[in-house]
Amino acid sequence: MSVDTSQVGEMMRQIVPWVRTVGIQFLEAGPEKVVVELPDLEENRNHVGGPHAAMMFGAAETASGALVAAAFIEQLAIATPLPTKGEITYAKLARGRLTATAVLGRPAADAIAELKAGIRPDVPVHVTINDAEGLETGRLDIVWTLKPHSKG
Repeated sequence: MSVDTSQVGEMMRQIVPWVRTVGIQFLEAGPEKVVVELPDLEENRNHVGGPHAAMMFGAAETASGALVAAAFIEQLAIATPLPTKGEITYAKLARGRLTATAVLGRPAADAIAELKAGIRPDVPVHVTINDAEGLETGRLDIVWTLKPHSKG
């Protein structure tokens, strides 16, 4: 099965209602890279007028989840992707619209081989968060796993 990148964003909007709620848009979505946009909405802002830290984390986590779904689309019939740990760095005061760009931290083929061998793989994802001017305002390093479905 090949990845229909045009459907990744719609799939995320359907299975993760929060994505619809905060207005995340998918600018690029495929098995190599996902880029999402968090709009500059007043209800998403913090006390200093920028996107709230939770919104920044949420946008980055959404990009990482969409990337894992796209990279492992053929394995979704046998395993559920779940985040296991994440560390975010807020590097600069964010203002306005943000983009979060996610890339895999290891080859998908290696994780697929582990899954086939009965090992629950760890899949690191690196996400950069940039403001509308392209300045990096944060980073998220998050680890996902592919949890095999229960038999029975």
